[in-house]
Amino acid sequence: MRIKVLVIFIFGFWVGLKAQKKVNYFPIDNVILLIPDSLTNSTQGIANFINLKFSNQSDKSRAIFIWVAINIQYDIDNMFAINFYQSTNEIIDKTLKIRKGICMNFAELFNDIANKVGIKSYVINGYTKQNGFVDYIPHAWCAANIDSIWYMFDPTWGSGYVKDSRFIKKINNFYYKTKPEQLIKSHMPFDLLWQFLYYPITNQEFYEGKTQINKNKPYFNFIDTLSNYEKQSAIDQLISSSARIEMNGVKNSLVFDRLQYNKREIEYYKNKQVVEQFNSSTNFYNIATNLLNEFINYRNHQFTPKKSDLEIKLMIDTVETSFKLSRKQLENIKNPDSNTALLIAQLNKSLDNATINLNEQKAFLSKYFKTSKKNRNSLFYMK
Repeated sequence: MRIKVLVIFIFGFWVGLKAQKKVNYFPIDNVILLIPDSLTNSTQGIANFINLKFSNQSDKSRAIFIWVAINIQYDIDNMFAINFYQSTNEIIDKTLKIRKGICMNFAELFNDIANKVGIKSYVINGYTKQNGFVDYIPHAWCAANIDSIWYMFDPTWGSGYVKDSRFIKKINNFYYKTKPEQLIKSHMPFDLLWQFLYYPITNQEFYEGKTQINKNKPYFNFIDTLSNYEKQSAIDQLISSSARIEMNGVKNSLVFDRLQYNKREIEYYKNKQVVEQFNSSTNFYNIATNLLNEFINYRNHQFTPKKSDLEIKLMIDTVETSFKLSRKQLENIKNPDSNTALLIAQLNKSLDNATINLNEQKAFLSKYFKTSKKNRNSLFYMK
């Protein structure tokens, strides 16, 4: 009995909703469901068909929602197998291949097609509540901007429900183009940004069912926050998201796990950044060393074939610039681990030695340029 109850509120049909206004979606649904099978092996093929058949964003979003909801089966056997470390492409490719998946498969598929038809869309991660019970596994759904207004889409809950360990296919249009203030009653994002509310609901309020908009709270400009978020690097997005998650209250293990996931990702990006900076520094060092060797070889051949003074000066200036760039990349590395710190020290020592050699060549060139051209050859024989 307990397994049955959990299955119902993990995925199931929201039975406590008020009656919805009937909308005739048949003209749109009928067109998208006639899409040739050959076009449904990729999100681009589906997107191309939708762009060909529909002109406005609302119709396009409906076409995406109903195609995903009708054609993808809920994978009961793997309903607990949520892997946030899978790449988006892997999730989408597998979903289109086997036509089966869990919430993240539905959401990623909807999101990718939406963006490809010109609708700004995001996958939202969070947890859910149904019949007064808060779920203990995470859930994924979408937000999409339709004609400059943000709406919520849950193609998973919109496709049917689970009963007696069986998936019952039944379209629930409540989860199509849902207003944020309505979906917040059952769907709580980990990051309050994705509530798309000016007066966000806290995790504690969500638990208590206090999801009515309270304008006595501090105003949260989610539009400006989202705009800033879109301009941030991946690591800064994670940092700002983590701050908002903590601000909204770490109420349960799902929120805590998400926060820990973010922190691991932040460390990953920091380490990745360190590696990239060190590799970049090494690359500039190698370029400079090769160019310096070319210059020394050219000097050993008494600057033949002949180059202008400007060309010769450019050779050594390029070497110097590359060494400086190498040093700059090392200086940008903050809080490296012990192994990386050792490699940085070794590269800095190599840069010091190379700079000594470079300065010797610069000194020679300075003297060379100050010497009359008819006497320059004698400089190559001086020690």
